[in-house]
Amino acid sequence: MLTWRLVLAAAVGSLVVLLLPVRPPLGLWVVNGALLAAAVADWSLTVRPGELEVERELPGIVPLGTEARVVWRISHRGGRPGGAAARARPGIRVRVADELAPSLGAVTRRVRVVVPPTGKVTAATTIRPSRRGRFTLSEIVVRVEGPLGLVARQGRRSVPGVLRVYPPFDSRDEAELRVNKARILEVGLRSAQGRGGGTEFDSLREYGVDDEFRRIDWAATARSGKPIVRTYRAERNQTVLLLLDSGRTMAGRVADVPRLDHAMDAVMMLTSLATRLGDRAGLVAFDREVRAVVGPGHARDQLSRVTEAMYQLQPLLVESDYRGAFAETLARFRRRAMLVVLTELAEQAVSETLLPALPLIARDHLVVVASVADPEVRGWALATPAEPSAAYRKAAAVAALADRRRTVARLRGLGAVVVDAPPGRLAPDLADAYLQVKATGRL
Repeated sequence: MLTWRLVLAAAVGSLVVLLLPVRPPLGLWVVNGALLAAAVADWSLTVRPGELEVERELPGIVPLGTEARVVWRISHRGGRPGGAAARARPGIRVRVADELAPSLGAVTRRVRVVVPPTGKVTAATTIRPSRRGRFTLSEIVVRVEGPLGLVARQGRRSVPGVLRVYPPFDSRDEAELRVNKARILEVGLRSAQGRGGGTEFDSLREYGVDDEFRRIDWAATARSGKPIVRTYRAERNQTVLLLLDSGRTMAGRVADVPRLDHAMDAVMMLTSLATRLGDRAGLVAFDREVRAVVGPGHARDQLSRVTEAMYQLQPLLVESDYRGAFAETLARFRRRAMLVVLTELAEQAVSETLLPALPLIARDHLVVVASVADPEVRGWALATPAEPSAAYRKAAAVAALADRRRTVARLRGLGAVVVDAPPGRLAPDLADAYLQVKATGRL
């Protein structure tokens, strides 16, 4: 492969031919012959790409929207004698090009380094992914320039690697706050709102002025000769199943983020919260068919298992089969559970698909339907139009909100708990609904 230095040398040689006091053909042959000899000599002295060891270091897992580093390590692995002579040779000029996908947001995917004859050199770039999913990297192109810089050898190297971009867990801090609050309530430091919460017997203790009269255990009081009350805690080892819709309605964007990604954040928060409070959480992801299933569990790695199962999901532009998803869920998990359906409350889709299928699960399970509301639509509905197009937009927004309210009312009429919250509030509001269910013993 020719380089720009050879082209520059040919251009200079052309000027030399014009200045030499010889006939043009003879001067041209002399210059071209000299350039050809230099290029052949440079080619023979160029290190073959196969003699270079190329490694790529990937971060493995990167949350969407965060930064990470991709590192390349290049070393000369042989082909020439070692010793002082090898160390005295000049470094090897190398260019490396990696096949990083555009959505990884790499600052650069090409680097130029000088590799010592007996050493190793490291180069790196920063990535900031803009899309979830699994990225499989396979090849790196290596180009080695000759000592004179007139020619270069180029080859492809197989350097397999996998980079996984997970959905961002934006509500992690909110989950931590709710875990701490729930634990404080369990040890008896209850707020006025939470006093008496829980349905599972915990222990007996002496009566206090803030205790409810109905909590007195009369048998224990008679034995001890002083008032004794029962304390309760929220039941544990209950089951929370998250049914994640990845059909066409979840492809819409709210606050410039797909509805599916808002739902994934809620899935991660509820999984983290439930498992840390002693309950079992699982996942069923579906569109026209079930795409992923994670059985309920409360192990420490349950959040990782759920995230791993759903991070590659992309909305499929088809109608979701709620009946099929519910039937498979009931077949797999028969124990009474809190079934959380994360979907979009579009009236037509809900009326034609979700509402007819809801009685399958509402009879034996506690059903929660959660969705992210678009604040921009609410803003259009409340705005004062200043032109005809804005008036039409306001009318459409008012109608859409009315349809949504009717849909919510119909779902609640079938016994479902509905959480319809704006971006940033879906996960916390869903977590609060879960804690309320536990405090009132509805499971």
